[in-house]
Amino acid sequence: MSNDSSARIVASLREWIATAAPGAKLPSTRELVARHGASPVTVQKALRTLTSQGMVESRPGVGTFVRAVRVARPNDYGWQTAALGPQPNRSPALSAALRMAPNDVVALHSGYPDRELLPERLVRAAFTRAARSDAAVSRPPAAGLPELQAWFATELGAAAPVGVAPPVPGDAVIVPGSQSGLSTAFRALVGAGRPLLMESPTYWGAILAAAQTGVPVVPVPSGSGGPGPDELDRAFRRTGARAFYAQPNFANPTAAQWSPALGDQVLEVVRGHGAFLIEDDWAHDFGITTDPVPVAARDDGGHVVYLRSLTKSVSPAVRIAGIVARGPARDRILADVQAEAMYVSGLLQAVALDVVTQPAWRTHVRNLGQQLAARRDLLAEALREHVPAAHLEAVPEGGLNLWVRLPDTTDLARLVRECEAAGVLVAPGDEWFPAEPTGRYLRLNYSGPNPGAFPEAARVLGRVMAGKP
Repeated sequence: MSNDSSARIVASLREWIATAAPGAKLPSTRELVARHGASPVTVQKALRTLTSQGMVESRPGVGTFVRAVRVARPNDYGWQTAALGPQPNRSPALSAALRMAPNDVVALHSGYPDRELLPERLVRAAFTRAARSDAAVSRPPAAGLPELQAWFATELGAAAPVGVAPPVPGDAVIVPGSQSGLSTAFRALVGAGRPLLMESPTYWGAILAAAQTGVPVVPVPSGSGGPGPDELDRAFRRTGARAFYAQPNFANPTAAQWSPALGDQVLEVVRGHGAFLIEDDWAHDFGITTDPVPVAARDDGGHVVYLRSLTKSVSPAVRIAGIVARGPARDRILADVQAEAMYVSGLLQAVALDVVTQPAWRTHVRNLGQQLAARRDLLAEALREHVPAAHLEAVPEGGLNLWVRLPDTTDLARLVRECEAAGVLVAPGDEWFPAEPTGRYLRLNYSGPNPGAFPEAARVLGRVMAGKP
């Protein structure tokens, strides 16, 4: 019954919003309770629905307001016609980080957070509600549930500065996880046989997606602060590439975060070449001492195609991600998604939407940053104490990993084998380079299980590096 009441309130407020000025304040919760004869919980549910659809915005302590459109001007996507080229005729070695670890080892190799870092109660409750809803037996729209589209667009638009038009819900396309999203973006925006610029080192899954879609990768050196704009510009000029894949916030594996100035410089280079930046914001929910600011929030010309996944922050059982793109690029992405999967499970979409629109979700994300900070610091300090030969350029301000440089004389394969024999799984850094590795590295995940064993794991690593049994 409360669902019907909430729907009636949503419908009534939509009619009011349609005639209200941008920025107009909605009636208070108390007024809405009296007007509709509903409970405060039902009214709050209706307001959350309108917020997720991008129609209103809440200002804590002040009230709820009709969402203002920051600019009202048409966007010219004509440049994409030349960038995308003719519409193509479509025709019909996994990383060590994916290894399942036995319970008796210290797992520093995995790319997924431990179960205790997930919002398990929210996820279980969301599955229960979704199983009882129409989502369990109905087919969702090809682009995704409208409310989930709106959530992804609103999340990105919240970071848009004044003068930049935020995305609208229709710009978002729901995909079954970021790996699928990368393959879709590479096929739709680049195409087999055409070059794709990519940071080096970078996410191994992006390297794999490029290989599987027949897209040759052109590596662009990227350090602890990100890539050099001049080097990126030269790569575009040399190759004629029309896209650059990057992770501006808490990159995997390096945990690098671009400065706002670098983001603007990269965006200028991309625009200058009439190209795309494929921005992978996989770690959006894993900020520790800084918050991620997507480059896509500063672009309304369609140059940045934005990918954000919920799989690692919500649950590995909820493989849901969103791609936000504008203009014809969005249409090509949707066409690829339809050809590959027709649609994404409505049940999983409903679960993801339920979790991220609960008030407890924000609390969970805040607490998650504190938990990650403690784990990060514990592992970093253990490495400094027990592995003096290892070099950690900087303690990351977000993400899940430490990127550790080892002496160039290190036999990395032997090191990995002997650590595993001693009960510690580590990930060799070679897998994260799209070309030859520039050194000997380990990627160590501090979000895995049993952080109390981090000091012992560091002692094992130190003994193996020193050649001691």
